[in-house]
Amino acid sequence: MKIGLAQINPVIGDYPYNAEKIMAFVHRAKARGCDLVVFPELALSGYPPRDLLEKGDFIEAGLACLDRLVASIDGIGVICGVVDKNPRPEGNALFNSAVLFEDNQILQKVQKRLLPAYDVFDERRYFEPGTDAGAFGYRGYRIGLSICEDIWNDKDFFPRKIYPQDPVRQMVENGANLLLNISASPFFMGKNHFRTRMLSLIAKKYGVGLIYVNQVGGNDSVLFDGASCAFDASGTCIGRAKDFREDLVVVDMAEGKGELHPASQSNVEAVWKALVTGTFDYVTKCGFSRVLVGVSGGIDSALVACIARKALGKENVTTVFMPSRYTAEENFEDTRALAEHLGIERIVLPIDSMFDSFTACLCPDFDPERPGVTEQNIQARIRGTLLMALSNREGAMLLSTGNKSELAMGYCTLYGDMSGGLAVISDVPKTLVYDLARWINADKEIIPVRILEKAPSAELAPDQRDEDDLPPYDILDPVLKAYIEDQKSAAEMIAMGMDPALVERVIRQVDQNEYKRHQAPPGLKVTSKAFGYGRRFPIAQRFRPATPGACG
Repeated sequence: MKIGLAQINPVIGDYPYNAEKIMAFVHRAKARGCDLVVFPELALSGYPPRDLLEKGDFIEAGLACLDRLVASIDGIGVICGVVDKNPRPEGNALFNSAVLFEDNQILQKVQKRLLPAYDVFDERRYFEPGTDAGAFGYRGYRIGLSICEDIWNDKDFFPRKIYPQDPVRQMVENGANLLLNISASPFFMGKNHFRTRMLSLIAKKYGVGLIYVNQVGGNDSVLFDGASCAFDASGTCIGRAKDFREDLVVVDMAEGKGELHPASQSNVEAVWKALVTGTFDYVTKCGFSRVLVGVSGGIDSALVACIARKALGKENVTTVFMPSRYTAEENFEDTRALAEHLGIERIVLPIDSMFDSFTACLCPDFDPERPGVTEQNIQARIRGTLLMALSNREGAMLLSTGNKSELAMGYCTLYGDMSGGLAVISDVPKTLVYDLARWINADKEIIPVRILEKAPSAELAPDQRDEDDLPPYDILDPVLKAYIEDQKSAAEMIAMGMDPALVERVIRQVDQNEYKRHQAPPGLKVTSKAFGYGRRFPIAQRFRPATPGACG
């Protein structure tokens, strides 16, 4: 049997668009002689639809669209992820389902059995879990069809199983000799390698072929890398789709052969693709085509400008440079050079006169040589106001430029540099910002070298440096990762060799600044734990973890 792995990028709730895309891939698969074409989880509605699932007309529109698709397609089998109704009078009203249809009729329906409720997932809120883990016959195979999480519970791969049942094992026990998994599996660094090892182990363990089809693209904060793949019964990868691109891969299961398309060769390359894809999809799916980036001469804003230029094209990106009396002359030159290298527009709006008006009104004793936090934040808020005014005037989305390290420690200004419609690098630690910048410059200088070499500075006071207020980033970032992503306790971090005083400070500042992050624009998730709706901590709380040693 020849199977097409149809890796598509749906738009949540745009049924006509998604159906048209599905039809286009079906035609491509038929033209290439496929017997079956497989689409991702919830491909018809887009994933994750979240509380749209509570709207009855959203469900009815999806089912009507499915009926039209079934009536329009013949000559090839199609497996597609859809939202379906639960006919039983008890339990949640919906199923996360996969349907197999061919020649204008539905042959099989399967419901997702394992419903995740961690990180960005909240499926138990909406769906009822399926119970059937059988296999069905199709074109000489006994197919075990599963949906995303159903395959993520193998006892020989995971040290701790989340769920008591293993649908894959049950399907094989019920005679499945070909496993098909449709998925919407979010990206984070290292996920693809981890996932590939897991899928290979499962195929080899049970001695069956395995097809895995993943969604691609960005929906709000959640990014999907695609990287759909196929394995033979020995666990060898015989088919692979590109990452972060729509793709169609054809595999012949009888011959054990398929297409192997190129994918990212490093975490840095994968994160770059993820940020570009996420920026394009968020901006365009929200109905915008143009963006603004406030640039300072620093590396964060330079990186965001590069991402925006790659995602949207040079004609759709404008940088705005807003110097003050504290701005170094080199930043005038570096922001100009960056715009020239990228071929994008640069606007210059000095802020000193506005800053003087604010300080005259609010801070009559203000000493320009010793600005306090109030005066520093006024400058950031002037810049934020100007950028949002330009956003309104030009109909362009403002991209904020703060990185994860700053956001974690609260080294950012509400209604100032946090303003914007999308926080592009809010899940990118500062050390990774530098890695991405060097990757961009690998072939030729795009980001001026001086931007990479200068000490980071907010330039809100004379001779200011980030390290006046924060530990060096190469020391800070591992502590932040341990606390936020790895969820280590203070005692565990200190046992790892981290400085007790620094651990105490990081925990305190991360927790104290939760209120800021709740007011930040959505950001693109590229690590295993990002700020946003996948990390749900209360703002008003008084838990203080015990910190031994110098933390007392």
